[in-house]
Amino acid sequence: MASRSRSFRSSLLFVSSSSLQVLFLLTLVRGVVSDEDPTVIPGDITIESHAQGYHLEHKEMRISRLYTDSSGNLQTTDVKPSDLSDSWVWEDSVDGEKSDDEHEFGAATFGNEQPPHWDPVKRRRWLLREARKKERVKMLINMTVVAEHLAEEEAIERAKQFKNTVKGKYSIWRREYENPQSDSTLKLMKDQIILAKVYASIALSKNQNDLYGSLRKQIRESQHAIGEVNSDAELKNDVSKKVKAMGDLLSSAKDKLYDCPLMAKKLRAMVQSAEENIHAVKGQSTFLLQLAAKVVTKPLHCLPLHLTVDYFLLKDSKRESQPDPKVLVDPSLYHYAIFSDNVLATSVVVNSTVLYVENAENHIFHIVTDKLNYPAMKMWFLINSPPHVTVHVENMDDSKWLNSSYCSVLRQLESARLKEYYFKADRPSTLSVANDQLKYRNPKYLSMLNHIRFYLPEIYPKLDKILFLDDDIVVQKDLTPLWSIDMRGMVNGAVETCKETFHRFDTYLNFSHPMIARNFKPTDCGWAYGMNMFDLNQWRRHNLTGVYHGWQDKAALEAGNSACGAHDVYGLTYPLDRDWHMLGLGYDSSIDLTDLKKGAVVHYNGNFKPWLDLAIPKYKPIWTKHIKYDNPYIRNCQFNE
Repeated sequence: MASRSRSFRSSLLFVSSSSLQVLFLLTLVRGVVSDEDPTVIPGDITIESHAQGYHLEHKEMRISRLYTDSSGNLQTTDVKPSDLSDSWVWEDSVDGEKSDDEHEFGAATFGNEQPPHWDPVKRRRWLLREARKKERVKMLINMTVVAEHLAEEEAIERAKQFKNTVKGKYSIWRREYENPQSDSTLKLMKDQIILAKVYASIALSKNQNDLYGSLRKQIRESQHAIGEVNSDAELKNDVSKKVKAMGDLLSSAKDKLYDCPLMAKKLRAMVQSAEENIHAVKGQSTFLLQLAAKVVTKPLHCLPLHLTVDYFLLKDSKRESQPDPKVLVDPSLYHYAIFSDNVLATSVVVNSTVLYVENAENHIFHIVTDKLNYPAMKMWFLINSPPHVTVHVENMDDSKWLNSSYCSVLRQLESARLKEYYFKADRPSTLSVANDQLKYRNPKYLSMLNHIRFYLPEIYPKLDKILFLDDDIVVQKDLTPLWSIDMRGMVNGAVETCKETFHRFDTYLNFSHPMIARNFKPTDCGWAYGMNMFDLNQWRRHNLTGVYHGWQDKAALEAGNSACGAHDVYGLTYPLDRDWHMLGLGYDSSIDLTDLKKGAVVHYNGNFKPWLDLAIPKYKPIWTKHIKYDNPYIRNCQFNE
């Protein structure tokens, strides 16, 4: 195919940056553009075309520019046709007319020659551009090296006159020092200590022992002056002298030792060390918090002891008294299930629930506890049961069906491996290292009371529905309407916990296990235990207890994990309105008390239980108002209001 010549003209382009001038010279070139092969044109332009015919298609053309960078190295860059200005026009148009592409990109002449076919308006614009280019080139050429040196010297003089220190301050970029209410002196002293430690380390490495000793002495004096102080108001009157003395010493150290890269290295090392210390302290704090949450306080230990002694002093007939058996299995009544070994907490749940119901005789409370706490729980409700309400206390260990041959979880709870998991002191999850799953390594999960909830149909074979309540909740409204909610064939009526990401399934279940990954989605929301309406007929229909056993036998989860029931009712949970169950009173101090009043049930889930000294103070009255402090047992065990 025949080729066609294109002619190009170039101009001079100077670019100046401070002391560096870079000259781009696009030389006048002429070349032949072949329809088959790219042609490299001498200078700095390469044009490649695969178009057929006589016209260059802009989408198939590449222009490469050769230039010298600031380091003196040759560099190339591509220029797209769409980036070209109107100064680029095509010559030798076919039949004296321009193609569509030529109208879009202009002609192929660039330089001082004007195309003869331009109209007067376009020609005037072109002449103005050319005049501006010439003026700019002339201005840049006239700029000499001497002028640049003069500009640099002027900038240096201005920098010398700039005051970078302020009396009494050395870190003027910190705005809080300008605020008199921001404890600026205390902050300044703490920053001085940090900087002094850096200079002391450098002084020691450079064998400047006198300066090192002075810095260490000043550090000790500043630390002693600060002590446990938290504000400027607590500082002593003579502290300003120490601040000035430290400032003078730091100024002297800066003159002798300042080295920017070395300072940055030392500060990075200090930051890394501080982060490691914080990580270790967080681990210790988490462990100690878990330990404090498991400690039984003296009053809580006292109460069951006194109740147990008095229970065994009762006559046998009184101890063995039971409610009417027909009432306990009547499905038309409102039945509650509470599984707990905490007498006082259970009494708060019962008292707060009864306070808001009508026809208290229709409400039946089924309390299940272990053999150790059964006498105390039984004794408490024999003498302190709310009027007209039926309270039935049961001993879990009396259930003959609850054995290791039927309950796989019992076999796991009795294993030596699981006991080692919870009680071995030298595990990394204790004081040495923080562990996000430390809350699950709580020995309370060894108690069958934590797992008995998955056997509700076996415990209450004649009931249709039952409302499960945790012992760390307080009821604030009538819960009777829950029995009339249409759960649409679901097993579990509960409030979903989609508010925070740590309530998703990937925080409960081990998705590295293929069985878990196949059956669940990690982003699915969990749901709250603590107030759950269970449809026992649907439970039996879906054989959820069998599903629970299956998951335990396959050991897809760590036995003892409190979230192990999350998979049993997966896809079978009916979401209740959030106002039925409000969570977080055991760990979140930011919940507004006004919002809490809307909750039918408020839940102290977390470590800060209301019966402990760890409790969040503003939430504690919600719980304590349901305790009768004039009760002889409460008074004798010295519970504080």
